[in-house]
Amino acid sequence: MQYNKKSVEDIDVNGKKVIVRCDFNVPQDENGRITDDKRIVASLETIKYLLGHNAAVILCSHLGRPKGEFNMKYTLAPVAERLSELLKTDVKLAKDVVGPDAKALAAAVKPGEAILLENVRFEKGEEKNDAALAREMASMAEIYVNDAFGTAHRAHASTAGIADYLPAVCGFLINKEISIMGKALSDPARPFVAILGGAKVSDKINVINNLIDKCDTVIIGGGMAYTFSKAKGGSIGTSLCEEDKLELALGLIKKAEDKGVKLLLPLDTVCGDHFGADAEPAVYEAGKLPDDMMGLDIGPKTVELFSNAVADAGTVVWNGPMGVFEFDKFAVGTKAVAKAIAGSKAVSIIGGGDSAAAVEKLGFADKMTHISTGGGASLEFLEGLELPGIACLEDK
Repeated sequence: MQYNKKSVEDIDVNGKKVIVRCDFNVPQDENGRITDDKRIVASLETIKYLLGHNAAVILCSHLGRPKGEFNMKYTLAPVAERLSELLKTDVKLAKDVVGPDAKALAAAVKPGEAILLENVRFEKGEEKNDAALAREMASMAEIYVNDAFGTAHRAHASTAGIADYLPAVCGFLINKEISIMGKALSDPARPFVAILGGAKVSDKINVINNLIDKCDTVIIGGGMAYTFSKAKGGSIGTSLCEEDKLELALGLIKKAEDKGVKLLLPLDTVCGDHFGADAEPAVYEAGKLPDDMMGLDIGPKTVELFSNAVADAGTVVWNGPMGVFEFDKFAVGTKAVAKAIAGSKAVSIIGGGDSAAAVEKLGFADKMTHISTGGGASLEFLEGLELPGIACLEDK
């Protein structure tokens, strides 16, 4: 999908009430303290732009899965507090989403000020994309801005429904996602290399399928590589395998062959005798794993093969780790791939979720062109699917 959507810079927000859907779904400890505020920090560019251009800002987001009930375990109070610190101004939290308190605060908010509505998922209609709820939210504002890429693949009341009732544009975060990822998929600097990892082929089938049509090289690592290995007749011990996807794996190998796309699979595997951080690593040739061993990472020859493929790439898209990177002994492959991408001159796009976490954890984040803020959304984008939270915005 190639999107060309209006952003906050394409409209006049001066003196207007603007409702902004952000992604404040941040991790917290058992006392409700925020343990990682990256998502809040990422939203500041759009919020500061709107405040600086004299808009009255009404922020909204979900947090966790309260399942349509007012469950104060999921209150946005800690987010309002952190926002107030970061913006150096008091961001008041409404006690509800479209109730009397929200309506009163929204009516009173002045240009240059911001308020935050309570967790949108406290409302039963949010995840059902209920028109009445969307209309109520829209009634508080004059313009709708979506800047929550992490939920753009969901058609909810606050991510898509509101756009039926207000002029709708994107914020800077979504704009960056769609321009960088959109260009990579529609007009990439070549060679275009995709590195796909993670546990299951079933999660990535459509991505692999779509990228074989666009890439010069597709690299398969992580747990799903064992399904390919078994499909080719290899022995994979007790490694992860989706037995019902063997035919499909062979089909993808053939599709790549027919298209002249290089499909690289691991040459060797780092195994353990059980799934645990204390397992002793042992290296075996791919497809020749002992019956009692489990593949947990790519081996040294594979690291070299994958790193060489990345070295002269023009564009690299990476989604999914190469092994169980949570265990230090089996994080070597993921680390090496991250290092190879960081050291290349390629436009590098890290597709959210575990790969983003790995890149952050390993300290390579600042060497990447773009780290996507949405796991599921970036996957669906790479599949070529239309994202409802972006499709609903006005075209340029």
